[in-house]
Amino acid sequence: MKKETIAMIKKHLATVHDVKDERLAYWSEDGRAGVQAAVQSCRRRIAKAEEEQQRLFHIMSYEREAVRNGRKFIAGIDEAGRGPLAGPVVAAACILPEGFLPEGMNDSKKINESVRNELFALISEKAYVGVGIISAEEIDQINIYEAAKKAMVQAVQALPQQPDHLLVDAMTLPLPISQQSIIKGDAKSASIAAASIIAKVTRDRLMKQYAIDFPGYGFEKNMGYGTKDHLQGLAALGVTPQHRRTFAPVRQTITR
Repeated sequence: MKKETIAMIKKHLATVHDVKDERLAYWSEDGRAGVQAAVQSCRRRIAKAEEEQQRLFHIMSYEREAVRNGRKFIAGIDEAGRGPLAGPVVAAACILPEGFLPEGMNDSKKINESVRNELFALISEKAYVGVGIISAEEIDQINIYEAAKKAMVQAVQALPQQPDHLLVDAMTLPLPISQQSIIKGDAKSASIAAASIIAKVTRDRLMKQYAIDFPGYGFEKNMGYGTKDHLQGLAALGVTPQHRRTFAPVRQTITR
């Protein structure tokens, strides 16, 4: 009987999702180096998938606890854009539907842009989402901490479903709703992670538009942060309406 080719075995292995699958044991006995490499690759893939499932289970712990306490609509809240010299601060609130936990859901800073965009589309489609945006001008008026808090409150108020519990990234909000502040919550809570993705993608898209409106600062790449190209643009072109005038490098440009 003719042996299956290595290419055919690789194709079969792509459908194996359990280390107890009999096919994996069978091909582990095949002495060909190419088959052994394919088997090991399959085992690594399964182990990585299991690790991801464990991570996803772990980041739902705050949500599970809230459900045990009788909560039904649990919103995660996070913001993006506290540190940049230009652009708004954007916050998002997300209520995830039961059973919705796509692979890759994580702190927006830990995933690449293409994955963020995919998750943004999926979350926007499946979850309840609210967004709050505070402009650079208002940031200068009330300070960045208060602006981030205000954006978060706006995001909660913009939700199409009233939440009965909030999981907030490192903040306590002035709202009459049960809530829990979680330090580094975007890596510990799936709902906050979802909010971090919505907030970051929303803000990044705004900054890319501002890059067209105000060329020469590199907003499409630096998203308003004080990178070399941004500071060079600031020195050469001056301050735009999107700049935060109370932030040191911008303030120094104005007072020169």
